[in-house]
Amino acid sequence: MTETPARTGTAHGAAGTTGAQGDESSVGGRAGVGAASWAGVDAGGRAVGADLGADAGRPAFGVRQIRRLGLGLTAGTLTWCASIFAFSTVTEGTPERIGDLTGLAFQLGLFCLLTVQFRTRATGLTRAAVLMLKVEAVILGIAALWSLLHGVLPTSLQDATWLMVLDICWPLSMIGMMVIGIKLAIAGRWRGLLRWWPLVAESWVFVTIPATVVFGDAAARWVGGGHLLIGYATLGVLLALRPDLVVAKEAAPR
Repeated sequence: MTETPARTGTAHGAAGTTGAQGDESSVGGRAGVGAASWAGVDAGGRAVGADLGADAGRPAFGVRQIRRLGLGLTAGTLTWCASIFAFSTVTEGTPERIGDLTGLAFQLGLFCLLTVQFRTRATGLTRAAVLMLKVEAVILGIAALWSLLHGVLPTSLQDATWLMVLDICWPLSMIGMMVIGIKLAIAGRWRGLLRWWPLVAESWVFVTIPATVVFGDAAARWVGGGHLLIGYATLGVLLALRPDLVVAKEAAPR
């Protein structure tokens, strides 16, 4: 039977209403029909587009994912904190291996943070802004490989030249995170505390290393561990509690 114009309009209106009431876990699940903009919100209220990392083959990045990744950052940070408080940052033997492997847990937490930053385009929408996140991921990956190998290989191999080369990426990765924190604050795509807290968290290397040089290893235990708690562990909690602050305003649930 041929539909009348009135019946067709009713069906289309119902479909639009259903689309606007999409899954609230998707960023922009409650965004209005007219919110399509650089935030990447389509006519059905769902977040799409390059700046949120969504494409035709991948679902929109939602607040549930951000919360989980934030908790992953906090969990990894707390794991390394426990080791630092127990054994300090400069150790030998079994405590050193524990420090390496708990440091690996922290690095995996940093990958959680990088994922959120990449998927929300926290550093900006330009190719250079996105590229810096990819470069950091590569450097962090090499540093994580060092942590794993140094934690499990025999003692005779721990000081091998090729492994020491990988070790250089540990401090480089932390410096890279600081650069990202600065760019993130300048870009202003994250808001509120989450625009500025990465600067606090990612200043770890610039606070802990000078404290170690000036005050010794004993101070490094408390400065390093305490800074991780205040910085990265808290940053993960903030991401879990306020994921709406790291997505574009037009895409944030209301």
